[in-house]
This record gives sequence, structure tokens and C-alpha cells, in this order.
Amino acid sequence: QVQLVESGGGLVQAGGSLRLSCAASGRTFSTYAMGWFRQAPGKEREFVAAISRGGATTYYADSVKGRFTISRDNAKNTVDLQMNVLKTEDTAVYYCAGTGRTRTTMRSDLYDIWGQGTQVTVSS
Repeated sequence: QVQLVESGGGLVQAGGSLRLSCAASGRTFSTYAMGWFRQAPGKEREFVAAISRGGATTYYADSVKGRFTISRDNAKNTVDLQMNVLKTEDTAVYYCAGTGRTRTTMRSDLYDIWGQGTQVTVSS
């Protein structure tokens, strides 16, 4: 079973950048499509970005398209989320997740494994 640990969160001013990283343990990382989700206080968890097993296909929420980039390195068992031009509404706990399903998905209920989350706070 793969375990996920996120890092890279923190406090940044609006317009700034952060890079989140998710490190996976286990030898089956490349068999998982990966995603990033976020949850702001008082709101439901929402999809941010996803990437296919090999990294060739990516998906983004409309709210982050053009500002965030998801990438993965299967040799290093990592998936990253580069976040640029951050806005105050990006403030949330960000979670890395993996799904063993064949098709990459934006549905959080189809993800099998989750990290503990990392806080991102964007100040105005």
C-alpha cells in the first residue's frame, strides 16, 4: 500500500508562488493516477488537479487553470503542484491523493489513498 506525505505549504502573499510536493512510499507509485484536492474552512473538499499514471495527461479545475501545474516523477515517487499567481481564495488545506483506477479522475470519492494535508495560506 502506498503512503503519501505532503510538504511545501506555508504563508505567501497574493501574487506569489508555492510548490507543493507529495512523496509516496512503496514500489507501486507508477500504477496510481494522482491528484491534488483542497479544502477551505467551512467548504467541501474540491478538485484542484490530476495527472495520469505516466504523466502524459493532466486535468485542472477551472479556478486554477493557467496558474497551477501538476507534475510527477515516477523514478522519485513524487508528484508536485506548482502554484503561481496565488489568490486569497486559494487558501486551504491541500491534499495529495492516489487512485488505482485506470482512468484519471476528478472525483474525490474514487481516490483510494490520501495524504495528511498541508496548509496553504495566501494573504492579501
